[in-house]
Amino acid sequence: MRSSLAPGVWFFRAFSRDSWFRGSILLLTFLIYTCYHMSRKPISVVKSRLHQNCSEQIKPINDTHSLNDTMWCSWAPFDKDNYKELLAGVDNAFLVAYAIGMFISGVFGERLPLRYYLSAGMLLSGLFTSLFGLGYFWNIHELWYFVVIQVCNGLVQTTGWPSVVTCVGNWFGKGKRGFIMGIWNSHTSVGNILGSLIAGIWVNGQWGLSFVVPGIITAIMGIITFLFLIEHPEDVDCSPPQHHGEPAENQDNPEDPGNSPCSIRDSGLETVAKTSKGPCEEPAAIDFFGALRIPGVVEFSLCLLFAKLVSYTFLYWLPLYIFNVAHFSAKEAGDLSTLFDVGGIIGGIMAGLISDYTNGRATTCCVMLILAAPMMFLYNYIGQDGITSSIVMLIICGGLVNGPYALITTAVSADLGTHKSLKGNAKALSTVTAIIDGTGSIGAALGPLLAGLISPTGWNNVFYMLISADVLACLLLCRLVYKEILAWKVSLSRGSGSSVVLTHQR
Repeated sequence: MRSSLAPGVWFFRAFSRDSWFRGSILLLTFLIYTCYHMSRKPISVVKSRLHQNCSEQIKPINDTHSLNDTMWCSWAPFDKDNYKELLAGVDNAFLVAYAIGMFISGVFGERLPLRYYLSAGMLLSGLFTSLFGLGYFWNIHELWYFVVIQVCNGLVQTTGWPSVVTCVGNWFGKGKRGFIMGIWNSHTSVGNILGSLIAGIWVNGQWGLSFVVPGIITAIMGIITFLFLIEHPEDVDCSPPQHHGEPAENQDNPEDPGNSPCSIRDSGLETVAKTSKGPCEEPAAIDFFGALRIPGVVEFSLCLLFAKLVSYTFLYWLPLYIFNVAHFSAKEAGDLSTLFDVGGIIGGIMAGLISDYTNGRATTCCVMLILAAPMMFLYNYIGQDGITSSIVMLIICGGLVNGPYALITTAVSADLGTHKSLKGNAKALSTVTAIIDGTGSIGAALGPLLAGLISPTGWNNVFYMLISADVLACLLLCRLVYKEILAWKVSLSRGSGSSVVLTHQR
């Protein structure tokens, strides 16, 4: 019993238990979304295999193609001159479905058990990813097959992001949220790296395995999620985190009679005793338009639209760009493209650290977006001059492009989902996350589509499009940056006022 232990011993045990559960949830959700992104990446690596110049390859004896056919080793229907438009269409089938489904997914995420919702989503995502690769073994050459699979996969993948952000938001309060989520959000880049490396193993041979293997891993992770995910700290008698507008004393003293009986998920005799005193009123889940009225949601959502446009264009087209411009092999281009995601890990952590220290989420994003524009211009012009310059520029560009994207989709979403205007009601977290990421996903769909349409006119034009989107993302944050600067001025003036008072007292 608690009373038989010294206060220090009880505190140490409770702290260790809470920390262990929080660390476990952070690791589990990290692995969950790593698998989601790992299953999206193979298509970008396999693109260069679906359409290639076959003049330097040995044609099989039983091949029926003409001697002058230099595309005999490409995969129909991507063996034609319009292959870039077809590949962009396949990308867009996934991304448009993902963008549309995301707005709906958050509403379901608020109302369904996250453990069941995530598990089902991962199992289905693993299935559809594998089905795309099985098209190779089943010798399928119909465009509609790949498009339908991508649409289905895009829809089921929307179960992931609102759910994992909600789960992490349930376990972690606002303190150091940017830094914690900056490290945690590296799952995006780690998943991209793993997806590229796994796809690279089979891209020059049985490329269907580049999809089947990540699909199987994702499905297995879905089973693990069903067995081990814990949605709320109260489910295992851990201390809940402190959010906006929630007094610290309520967190430290959950047995205070003034607290709502719904604030802690008790069990056994305590539940019977509390429910007998009166009905337990759960806070209502916020609706779509209610979430839009939270200050900052619209600005950050529109900013993410353009930031994600840039990030996803690199995600889907960077290996093909390296393959075409730097003339590396398909595997080497896929491996080299992972450096962009290495930079993304560094950028996400740095963005979280800086925004925590300055308490300026919008300003941190704006500064990184400003720096990203000239770096993308330089990468296009000098990034392919040598392997060293390519490595350095890819890491820097990855950090500056993915840093704001990571910060908005994690710490900013969690901040807004537990905004002080909600008065402690954290039921908005999944809906706010879905709105922000859903709006961003519109940009994620537009970016690869525009790249596929513009790239036949030259890769320079693709980079001009990316730089323009980057500048627009920055401009959309101007009002929030101005508000943060005003807040800093007020804070500094209060600090100087305190110093004057202390001087007079002496």
